[in-house]
Amino acid sequence: MMGHTHALSGAAVWLLVAPGLAALPAAGGLAGDLAPMVANILTPSELIAGALVCAGAAMLPDLDHPSATIAQTFGPATWVLSKFFNWVSGGHRHATHSLLFAAAAGVGTTLLAEHYSIGRDIVVILMIGLALRAIGIGIPDKTITSALINIGLTAAAFIMFRSRDVEYLWLGLAIAIGCLTHVVGDCLTERGCPVLWPLKHRWLLPWKIGIKTGRAFEVKFLGPALSVVVIGLFAIRLMPASL
Repeated sequence: MMGHTHALSGAAVWLLVAPGLAALPAAGGLAGDLAPMVANILTPSELIAGALVCAGAAMLPDLDHPSATIAQTFGPATWVLSKFFNWVSGGHRHATHSLLFAAAAGVGTTLLAEHYSIGRDIVVILMIGLALRAIGIGIPDKTITSALINIGLTAAAFIMFRSRDVEYLWLGLAIAIGCLTHVVGDCLTERGCPVLWPLKHRWLLPWKIGIKTGRAFEVKFLGPALSVVVIGLFAIRLMPASL
């Protein structure tokens, strides 16, 4: 699937499951001392931040593809990182397109966020940047210019969330959900994914839709439909409150 399809699906899934986060233990409890249950639902600002983070995380598995949107997000820096992941994971749609990668990304992020606030902030900034780039922020065929625009907008969004005291207890979960959403999406395509990697068998969802990346169905129907779903979910979730 294309980058914007993955990002929109990640945001949509987050907006669907976010209300249920009120019933989950806080991140600190998951790591050790079983902190009390989260008493309140996410604030509107946290809901928006989570949607951006989950949308960005839905791009992470394609870090193994040097030509993918994610590799162009921050110019040469993400391209070099993508080349490295491509080599380590064994090529496109291998290790990073699996349940193991989604779980590792989520747990790793949670541990990082608990012990290093700077690490948490870097993850949030990267995910926001990936989300903005995936939904089309930038100038076509202008990689460096697009990267600079992305950096500016990402910084502005992060500063806004800081000013509203956004908590990131949900960060690791959002990362895992985003990665898993990407894997499920690619299982709808003709090539499928090695969901149980390191087993090499590629999984396709039972009905075998066989979506062809970038073809008419995705561009003219699926992408627009997901946009409507995301906008609708935002309206529903934010209607009772205001930023």
